Amino acid sequence: MSPQAALALTEDRRRSTGESHQALCALLGETDRPLRIPSARRPDQAQLETDVFLACCKIGGLSEHPLGIVQVRPGEDQLSLRLVNEPYVIDHWADFLLPRLSLPDDDAFASPQDRITGVPGLRHRRERGGICLYRPGLPASILLTGFAPHWWDRIVDRRNDHDLLQSSNPDWAPVERAAYAAAVASPSDPPAIYSALLRRIRATAGPGPINSTDAWQAVGGGVRLETTDGPPCLDLIRLLGDSSTGLGWEVDEKRCTCLCDHTHSGAGCTIDFREPETGWFVYYSNTRWGRTLDDRRRRSIAEMNRAAFR
Repeated sequence: MSPQAALALTEDRRRSTGESHQALCALLGETDRPLRIPSARRPDQAQLETDVFLACCKIGGLSEHPLGIVQVRPGEDQLSLRLVNEPYVIDHWADFLLPRLSLPDDDAFASPQDRITGVPGLRHRRERGGICLYRPGLPASILLTGFAPHWWDRIVDRRNDHDLLQSSNPDWAPVERAAYAAAVASPSDPPAIYSALLRRIRATAGPGPINSTDAWQAVGGGVRLETTDGPPCLDLIRLLGDSSTGLGWEVDEKRCTCLCDHTHSGAGCTIDFREPETGWFVYYSNTRWGRTLDDRRRRSIAEMNRAAFR
């Protein structure tokens, strides 16, 4: 196989995950087909990726890397995420992921999921030069790399208050088990969609210096996916819609302004994707904020890095 042919076969996966061509060459073998991104094989792995993704979506725009994720290494039984090597990014991840008790146990009107902020049952340990996220008793895991592991330890130690569930219970707390069971049983949560998006998070990155990606349940069913400064629509359609390398999502409706040669005030792009096997809709919008990395934002990043270890 020629070098040019091999590059073409890894192109879409590289664009979606941030992996290097050199790392992917070993997976090509003798095939002449584009390299696919594997799905999570087990339901508990897809559920963990879903819960982490939905929690971290609330972080907002940290850098040019959506959710602060520089690279994804997707395996059937584990997911590895390389994060931006900045303390404030690690601080944000810990803040949004670590499970805390948010409502008292005697609140009879609260649902189990409302009693917890963060990811119910999530625990962490050092592993292979990174931080492994897992749930006790389940084989699912996500490995966080790209930063000094002791950063995570310092940041978590600073948060060891009585509401942080791991600090008082290395196993599942009863309220966490109830929240997890409710999430698994809920028919409105499609883990296969959220897990697939996390494994392709780089596909949602635009060319600008600040990228933010968010996802949530749409009113009336389906999934809402939003970027503030996303990629050209044709790129996203190819990366998510191509059945040979992507998810095979079909475009049901599209309103695109990203190919215009002038600026539209408040204009954005919308695409309604349909997942053909389940019929689920993913309603995508790119709001096109056009943010820049100015001096004010640089000063803010420097202050957040200092505050991460206070």
